[in-house]
Amino acid sequence: MIKKISINGSPFVGVYASCNNSIAVLPNIEINEDIFKKTLNVETFKTTLGGSPLIGSLMVMNSKGAVVTNFASDEDVSFLFDRINVFFVEDKINAIGNDILANDKAALVHVDFDKETIKYIEDALDVEVVKGEIGGIKTVGSAAVVTNKGMLVHPNVKDEEIEFLKNLFGVPVYISTANYGSLYVGASIVANDYGAIVGDKTSNVEVDRIENALDIIE
Repeated sequence: MIKKISINGSPFVGVYASCNNSIAVLPNIEINEDIFKKTLNVETFKTTLGGSPLIGSLMVMNSKGAVVTNFASDEDVSFLFDRINVFFVEDKINAIGNDILANDKAALVHVDFDKETIKYIEDALDVEVVKGEIGGIKTVGSAAVVTNKGMLVHPNVKDEEIEFLKNLFGVPVYISTANYGSLYVGASIVANDYGAIVGDKTSNVEVDRIENALDIIE
């Protein structure tokens, strides 16, 4: 299932929310939680991270763990501790959701993360972690979206990058924009193996491509 919405008046829903296959973390603002529950088949939790509503920019999750910005507190994510691993990044790079792209097989991260941080990310998410870019964009989490069923990347990627990403994440890789032409598909989509929430500017053609890429069955 795919649903088109805005959050806080913005079509960049991936900036505001993060999910795995059982949990969606949402900002503590007015938002339709039922859409997330029904579309993604998840339990929802509302919070802020260090006072910010930009949940999707500041954390990333897979089924094993969560990696969270260093200015969030334990209290901000207390609901996660008895469910998955939680790691707070102590690094100069702290827009975690923008800088890490992960599923249950692997993670691609910003090239400037240090070795110690990468080791902690590996432990938290229980996956192989590789540094890289996507089509020249270092903020890989904003440039693509990946689940355990498929991956969507922006159109400026090269063929060899697509092959690399396919082998890394173990899923088919497709090309599209979202939000009527935005290259930042990761910032425009919140997805798991069950469905996707996309920005309300996303065209019907883009919705069809997203549905195909992420193998979402209506």
